[in-house]
Amino acid sequence: MNTMLGFAAITTATVLAVLAALALDWLLLRGVFLLMQPATADRRTVQPAIEHGTRLAAQAYAQRR
Repeated sequence: MNTMLGFAAITTATVLAVLAALALDWLLLRGVFLLMQPATADRRTVQPAIEHGTRLAAQAYAQRR
């Protein structure tokens, strides 16, 4: 009986240690992925290109002619 109780205690401790290690590994991996995002990642809206403004200016000039 004493042997079975010791085996159950070791098994429970091992399972808890594995779960704690997996949780820590998952948290660290998630943090690394957050840090690996490029510094140029910009989530603002995209501004119209210069070509679009040039096209609008050309159309406005053509309408006046």
